[in-house]
Amino acid sequence: MKLKTNGIDAAFSQLKSNILRCVFTKGGAPDFVSYMIQDEALKKQHEPEAFTIRRNGDGLLICCESGNPLLEIAKCSLKPVDVIRYTTGGEKPLIKTVKTVDGQRTEIQNLLPHKEREAFQGVLELNLKQNEAIYGFGQDEEGGYNRRGGKLYLYQHNMRIPMPCMYSGRGYGILFDCASLMVFDDTGSATKILFDTVSRLDFYLVKGGVSDFVAAYRFLTGKASLLPKWAFGYVQSRETYKTGDELVSIARRHRDLGIPIDCVVQDWKTWKGDDWGQKTVDKERYPDLKDTIEQLHRLNVHTMVSVWPNMAEGCANHREFADADLLLGDYSTYDAFSEDAREMYWKQAEKELFSKGFDAWWCDSTEPFTAPDWCGEKLLPEEERYALVGNEHKKYLDPAFANFYAVMHAKGMYENQRKAAPGKRMLNLTRSGYAGIQQYGAVLWAGDTSASWRSLKAEIAKGLSMSISGIPYWTVDIGAFFTGGTVCWRKWKQDENASPVWFWNGDYDDGVNNPGYRELYIRWLQFGCFLPMFRSHGTDTPREIWNFGKEGGFFYDIIANTIRLRYSLLPYIYSVAANAAEGDGTMINSLLADYPNDAIAAVLDDEFLFGHSLLVCPVTEPMYYDKTGAGIQKPTVKTCYLPTGADWYDFWSGIKYEGGQSVTVDAGLNHIPLFVKAGSIIPMQNEAGHALQTPGEINIRIYPGADGEFTLYDDDGLTYDYEKGIFETILFSWNDRQNKLTISKTTKLRNRAIRFKIQCGELDKEIIFDGGDIEILVKRRSYSS
Repeated sequence: MKLKTNGIDAAFSQLKSNILRCVFTKGGAPDFVSYMIQDEALKKQHEPEAFTIRRNGDGLLICCESGNPLLEIAKCSLKPVDVIRYTTGGEKPLIKTVKTVDGQRTEIQNLLPHKEREAFQGVLELNLKQNEAIYGFGQDEEGGYNRRGGKLYLYQHNMRIPMPCMYSGRGYGILFDCASLMVFDDTGSATKILFDTVSRLDFYLVKGGVSDFVAAYRFLTGKASLLPKWAFGYVQSRETYKTGDELVSIARRHRDLGIPIDCVVQDWKTWKGDDWGQKTVDKERYPDLKDTIEQLHRLNVHTMVSVWPNMAEGCANHREFADADLLLGDYSTYDAFSEDAREMYWKQAEKELFSKGFDAWWCDSTEPFTAPDWCGEKLLPEEERYALVGNEHKKYLDPAFANFYAVMHAKGMYENQRKAAPGKRMLNLTRSGYAGIQQYGAVLWAGDTSASWRSLKAEIAKGLSMSISGIPYWTVDIGAFFTGGTVCWRKWKQDENASPVWFWNGDYDDGVNNPGYRELYIRWLQFGCFLPMFRSHGTDTPREIWNFGKEGGFFYDIIANTIRLRYSLLPYIYSVAANAAEGDGTMINSLLADYPNDAIAAVLDDEFLFGHSLLVCPVTEPMYYDKTGAGIQKPTVKTCYLPTGADWYDFWSGIKYEGGQSVTVDAGLNHIPLFVKAGSIIPMQNEAGHALQTPGEINIRIYPGADGEFTLYDDDGLTYDYEKGIFETILFSWNDRQNKLTISKTTKLRNRAIRFKIQCGELDKEIIFDGGDIEILVKRRSYSS
């Protein structure tokens, strides 16, 4: 369907019954390359049948098949702009090296602009309802949730991950096929979306709930890949372990203490001297890297290593890229948009790091052009930061793809690892991303946050926004990256007179020596226990459990129990992860997703669902100590809202509550407030030391009060055989009226029977299951945890 409005050519096509493609062009059909949308999705286009589009003044009104208005476009404009690229014009680059806390950077002094082509600056104006809430657009620094009434700048930066999509509380979402810088500007009465550099405006309107929108996002941009099973265990990291022996000692001490662990992370500066970004290790500190990693593997501990897209001039990796003319204009960062460059980068990483046994990648600083803002005593106004950092990206990248570098970097790592080791799943912890990155085994994280209670609370909303934006795997630095403030910054700089910087502003200069930080760390750990990746990391102070005391101590025991809780839930967690990969689900879910008709639940930004059964209510204020470490007296309780439409069980006490009300529950430091939806089936295991350990028995907890189902998933945990259908699923169905549990094997992987312990109320029954259907009748009693 085609029509013209306000001098703009508009074309509409339907891809699915709930997906409408809207394309606005001016002056013909300019060349357009989409790195984002799957070719297979576009093959489904046909004339709209489930949507009607009609002119509405200078704008358009898009309605559902029923005739109900879905989206009102007030105006669309495309203003011609020149696409400027910067080069040295063939001259040798004049390089200025800058050392920042976020890595070594280079500035080229003799870059000159030249016009490469023409494009458009686009503006889409929408007429939204007065009380219409807008969510999504990825993660900002402040933890925004409902975007109405504010201005949001979408550009890549440490602590912000823009996503080109929005979801309306009225039941529709939009995915913009735009990889340039963007701005969402809403005054409450007018809503504009600005697109910095586009060939046309191209977006996909999706009707339905949050889950429908996420499924459409995956249909359009690619399915999520399943991470290795061990990625869902406990990950210990620090800035930075300095030797191979130190890596092994961390893993061995965990094993000696009986504290579960699955991965030790090797952060930056593995290279020798100042060879920043070199993908080889310093042989004095890592004399036998292969043996080091083999020792870790014998302890059933995996490894992850930090790699950077930028390299110091003169190091061997840099020279290879420079000689092949595969660097960007900063003469430091490799050109991830070039297939040849991606292949060269992989071969450098493979030569020593991968071949010697590292299991996973930490692709850090994948928004490589933020140095001008990552300095200074004061945080600049948002508009200035957008111009400063955005223009830096546009200086070295095609402006039409200024937000897409991290995705191409992840694509190169994923595709080349699959060629080199087809049987080894990719895990890439990366700081930046954009639509489509979920295809490439990527986990995004909140960036280098600072330790404060306000920051902890903001992390929750960040995760919810990323989930609504279609990202299945997201996490945080447990305990925040920067623990302290200027005192710690000066210590890190080894300069007691160093000027303060705006981003190093944690409240706890004494780190783990301050009981106030210990309390905050534990609350962050409890929150992190219910995220896709469970990872402790940061600078200023060590985070390993033994730094918080000894076994039997207050803080130590709580940390140990939180880690053990994570492992007890692994059968549930891995099944939820499999649904995210194969069923287009998400691991953390906003209450808006499951309870859109509950006006209170829909707007909450400090509670979330882990999967669809566990309601997590993190504690985000101190109850024991202030930030100086002085004791305070506050009630150790938290008021939590329980969504309507379901009954809820307190995970710890077993008390059952009716939904649609706020309840005040125990929130002592020893646990996080946690609820289970009635009708849920939660598979749990007894204590395990690592994620790949075969459980002797799986406990099946049934929470009666409604019908329910759960599919228990398992596979080898390491390879891509699941893509060939080599996995196991067992369906558990609970009929609440009949008090009956049915167990059905839908696919089988094992060649042995499995032992289940069925727990419901006071029922505690062991069964041996090896296929077929089993029905178990349960005498109804009150559930007790």
